[in-house]
Amino acid sequence: MVNLSTAFVVLAALCWGLSGGIGGILMADGWDAFVVSLYRGAIGLLFVLVWLALRPRGSGLASRRLWGWSAIAGLGVAGNFAFYFVSIAEGSVAVAATLMYCAPVFVYLVSFAFKLESPTPLKWAAIAVVMLGVVLLTRIYDVGAGSVTLVGAGAGLLSGLCYAVFIFGFKYAAPHGSPQAILVIAFAVLVTVLIWPADADQAVAVLSTSSWPLFVVLGVLGAGLSFILYIVGLKHTAPAVASILAMVEPITASLFGVVVLNENLVGLQIFGMGLILVTVTALSVTSSARRAQPLAE
Repeated sequence: MVNLSTAFVVLAALCWGLSGGIGGILMADGWDAFVVSLYRGAIGLLFVLVWLALRPRGSGLASRRLWGWSAIAGLGVAGNFAFYFVSIAEGSVAVAATLMYCAPVFVYLVSFAFKLESPTPLKWAAIAVVMLGVVLLTRIYDVGAGSVTLVGAGAGLLSGLCYAVFIFGFKYAAPHGSPQAILVIAFAVLVTVLIWPADADQAVAVLSTSSWPLFVVLGVLGAGLSFILYIVGLKHTAPAVASILAMVEPITASLFGVVVLNENLVGLQIFGMGLILVTVTALSVTSSARRAQPLAE
């Protein structure tokens, strides 16, 4: 069961990585980033609704706290999807995926602000290394580089920040209901939020376009199947292991961008990507191990 759960987490990360590439293809064909995000979330909503219908016990839907924290999680995932695809449109899949992977850094910063975590020199050093990696990856030091715009870099970091909001919202909603109920509310909020900035004509045109199979695949891999696999897999996967396995997402997205979309990364960008991936993973593993230690004792 443990090996199967680990496989579920890997598959979820792989699906998320592929979804970035698929979104890149759609936006290269002229589709609006918000429309792409909307359909990704809407198809995800259908999946979790079926999951809730099949497993309705312990949903907690009568709890106000469940609704409140789930709504916050929904705002987080809406921003995560939208800013991620805006970052891809303004830069590249590889850069956007890696910047989004900075989410644990934002989790730490928010935890510091609310005194949920104690800041230490080692944590601040790790955050500084990640920021150096961001500078190298986005090449903001070279105005004429042209590979990533400031909007693309900012959107990528905001996608990570929004993912951190989703993590907090989901964490505080979890004691009040089932994961499927939380995701139903979160994705419903996502659809409600993203329907406003999305291009209305394009949103309708998706239903009759030849590109609709890609939208379906994006929704299934990027939201429907992946979130279910990840949550089920986490039940029997140590958080430290899950943090390492999560590296599959940015690596898959980067390979997709280079191989399929013909994106290029220079040496310093690859080095910056490595700094971010290794440091963020080490932060996540260290945090997970520390939280598990009192339980072991």
